[in-house]
Amino acid sequence: MARRHHEVRRGAAGLAVALAVTLPLAGCAAERKTPGAGGGAAPGVTATTVKVGGVLTKTSASGYSTKDAEIGARARFARANAEGGVHGRKIEFVGAEDDGQDAAKGDAAARKLVQRDEVFALVPVHAPNFGGAAFLEQQGVPWFGWATGPQWCGTTTGFGYNGCLAPKKGAGSQTWWGRQLADLLGGAQGRSVYVQTTDSSGSKYGGTTISQSFTAAGFELAGLNSGLPAAAPPPDWLPYVNKIMTSDGGKAPDVVVSVIAGTKFNVGLYSALKRAGYRGVITDATSYDAAVLKDPAGAQALEGVVAAPMFEPFESTAPEIATLRADVEKVAPGATLTQHLAIGYWAADIFLDMLAKTGKDLTRQKFLATANGDYTYENAGFGRVRFPADHTEPNGCGALVRLEGGAFKVAKSLKCFDNVPLK
Repeated sequence: MARRHHEVRRGAAGLAVALAVTLPLAGCAAERKTPGAGGGAAPGVTATTVKVGGVLTKTSASGYSTKDAEIGARARFARANAEGGVHGRKIEFVGAEDDGQDAAKGDAAARKLVQRDEVFALVPVHAPNFGGAAFLEQQGVPWFGWATGPQWCGTTTGFGYNGCLAPKKGAGSQTWWGRQLADLLGGAQGRSVYVQTTDSSGSKYGGTTISQSFTAAGFELAGLNSGLPAAAPPPDWLPYVNKIMTSDGGKAPDVVVSVIAGTKFNVGLYSALKRAGYRGVITDATSYDAAVLKDPAGAQALEGVVAAPMFEPFESTAPEIATLRADVEKVAPGATLTQHLAIGYWAADIFLDMLAKTGKDLTRQKFLATANGDYTYENAGFGRVRFPADHTEPNGCGALVRLEGGAFKVAKSLKCFDNVPLK
């Protein structure tokens, strides 16, 4: 509807022309946005749609990519739309921006989505170095994804599908990983654990929380090493392997935990450990990745490794996982199911639940009041979330998957455990 300028005479004729132009424009405005608090407008909301978009690390110098999260979110939104939307509004998903694993680009992407695209919320956000948190908090824009860094924690607008994974000292810290592995091994009594991280701040912080998860479950901490450079895998793994193999009073620990975000790192470390004769349990949070099975050397290195995803594994017989698989197949036939895909799917699922509980009269203020007003949502696919509590601590849920004979098998189905204060 282009605006036209008229030279209108006073009187009835002029009034008729003015009304002819003004009323259609007013109608378009009403269709574009619904009334918000205080008579304003709800950005990204019309009578029939809610607009959302995401920020992912689709590309990076290291090759790390979370691009599959877009498939997961799109699949969940497609089912919601097929069912009629939420309170009569369908989800208009504009896709996800790429931050290139650069904080400044992530901030720019968030500003574009909010200021130019006028999205109601950011779903999914799955970027380890996401730099848009402060802007979104200042603007009161909700955002959903994997809360891997401290920028998620302590906000009122950032909603991790598994809570805050970087709690401050004294806040609740997860025990599920250690307890699940203890159950798998028949108990932690008399067993030792060694935790290997890189020198990145996120990896080192993860080493602290994960070490406590295992000691809370009854394991003895044989060592915590954060000296591995995060920039690239080392040319020689022997110094790190020697430390591990003698960490438990001169002998190898029963469990080695890798807190490293990178398949190349893990393949190198695990291959070196096996060459050195290590026969204990190796576990990490990232090797549950079907892509590694396409590389014979990688698959061999990861054989027997116990991965720890924070959602119910794709190999599960749970109805929620069957639904996820069907949803993905409809929007991306033949797509490989990955952790990143699951994170996008479950982040979108939580957003949709909050949207439904907010009601038809939708504004960001009302949405955030619902989300932070003693909100609880349980789902066998990811466990549970409880806000505002999970703004400062993890949800305490996770599963175990083991690679056996070149195929992933569920070792322990998803289960939630109580957190303990971080020391």
